[in-house]
Amino acid sequence: MTLKGCGVAAAVGVVLLTAQMSFAQAPPSGQPANCPADGFSGGFSKGCPQRQFANPADIAALMASLPDKPYAAPKSLRRVLVLCRAVGFVHSTIPLAAKMVEYTGDKTGAWMTTITYDAAAITPENLKQYDAIFLDDTTGFFLDDPSDQATTDLRRNALLDFVKGGKGLAGIHAASDSYHASKPGPTPDSPQVLTGTWPEFNELIGGFFKFHWTYPTLIPVKIDDPKSPLNVMFPPRGYNIVDETYTFAQDSFSRKRVHVLTSINYARMSAEDKAKEPAANKRTDGDYALSYIQRVGNGRVFYEAHGHDENVFFWRPFLLHMMAGIQYALGDLPADDSPSVK
Repeated sequence: MTLKGCGVAAAVGVVLLTAQMSFAQAPPSGQPANCPADGFSGGFSKGCPQRQFANPADIAALMASLPDKPYAAPKSLRRVLVLCRAVGFVHSTIPLAAKMVEYTGDKTGAWMTTITYDAAAITPENLKQYDAIFLDDTTGFFLDDPSDQATTDLRRNALLDFVKGGKGLAGIHAASDSYHASKPGPTPDSPQVLTGTWPEFNELIGGFFKFHWTYPTLIPVKIDDPKSPLNVMFPPRGYNIVDETYTFAQDSFSRKRVHVLTSINYARMSAEDKAKEPAANKRTDGDYALSYIQRVGNGRVFYEAHGHDENVFFWRPFLLHMMAGIQYALGDLPADDSPSVK
């Protein structure tokens, strides 16, 4: 949960103390052998414990890069719920991204934040107090209770109804690495076929993960809508970023549904990097969207594919982009969200 009644400076002090105390503890027994014994960098495999603290040096670098003011004045007191539950791959940036949301809201006055690692927070009654949900690298079947289908259905419907009813959803990086699976191809020699397992969510978040260029790969980024208020922090000609870069299964993402903000400038990628993408996964349309917005029912959705490495959170334009996206999801920052292909 976020700290109440404290300024950002006081909150950071507590975070640093907590991080230092937790850092010294040994990992619990019984976890997979490839879980890191200590440290903050990199990711953790399924079954490794989720760290709920960030490296103090990363917190300091994040704080130095935060926006100074919101892009739009909040129409009312806004509340954002950050959900950090990862059932599959667990990213080390989860606690840093959560603090990005919290400290941005605190510093700019754009919203108040609650942070949770518990999917039990996603209920119709609890969500009444929030204006947006931020999916912080949620992976796998992050809302599900394997032992209770009724609870799973309650949470899933609560999320869908929350957005369709007029609220907001924002997601970063592995929020799209959720609710999909692979199955054998039609012949023994054919590649596995990726399928979505919860179509309503797959459409809500915009698509599902199929491949990524690993960190550190230099990715040239194209600004698809230079006029959007969510892109004013970027040069119109685009920019380069070094990160792990997600791409979507061919049939799961469509510009007929979402308004693309940024995408991979595929024409500028090196032949060597292009060749790293397996032929079985390669998009035939060369369309690799990175961030976008869309209307779902009466609600709004913003997604950004980058955010794997901690260094991304020290780059001010990225933080400004995330703030603008969250303000769009909250309904405070108007933007053209019509589908890019009509």
